[in-house]
Amino acid sequence: MSSAAKWADLIPRAGSAIVMLVVGLACVWFGGLWYSALIAFAVGCMIYELRLLGKARDHKVAVFLGGLAAVLTWFLPVLPNIAILPVVAGMIAATVGGVRKPFPIGVAAGAIILAGFVLVSLRTDAGIVWVFWLLFVVIASDVAGYFVGKTFGGPKFWPRLSPKKTWSGTAGGWVAAGVIGALFAATTGAGPVLIPISAAMAFAAQLGDIGESWLKRRAGVKDSSRLIPGHGGFMDRFDGLVGACMIALFVVGAL
Repeated sequence: MSSAAKWADLIPRAGSAIVMLVVGLACVWFGGLWYSALIAFAVGCMIYELRLLGKARDHKVAVFLGGLAAVLTWFLPVLPNIAILPVVAGMIAATVGGVRKPFPIGVAAGAIILAGFVLVSLRTDAGIVWVFWLLFVVIASDVAGYFVGKTFGGPKFWPRLSPKKTWSGTAGGWVAAGVIGALFAATTGAGPVLIPISAAMAFAAQLGDIGESWLKRRAGVKDSSRLIPGHGGFMDRFDGLVGACMIALFVVGAL
């Protein structure tokens, strides 16, 4: 592959990333309805894409489920704790209805809904600093993984599921996440334990990316959708964030 071809996707990818970063950080900063609406919209788009990965050409049902997921994400943080799991279970059941081999789709649907809950609750209960920590860990891991992997190449991390991901990029993502953890540890008083937690969160983000890659390969598609230029769909862009939220789900209470 020529050098030009290797970096051909950088311009549209970077442009979309900048727009998403500006909009996302602005919504995080202002919080309230803006932030909740952004998370609900993203979750709805991902459930829409997930349904299509599980059952192609099912657009009407996918749109309905995406809208339902957005509404549930909006209200989930204010529901009593006892109601959260039944609501999530109901959304999973709705998403996999009529899907052949529904288990992986159901797991992904549950992770997406829970990620929306974590993101909204993190802003409300733990504060804006920890939302930025989560986002910067995922962004740093993704960016470092992309550039380190493209630059150094080397052995593939899990070629059967994600043919492009290399060990060099994976390790670069861990290091970048650890640096972000160290910066937040130093400025928040959280202590050095935040460094390995950040690295573990980066690993979870990478597994989220690999899991989504497997779903796409199973469905025979390159991207989950074409909603975001240079990135494909919302699942293509935020699969890592969903994975990271599964770690954040267990550490938020200690922050």
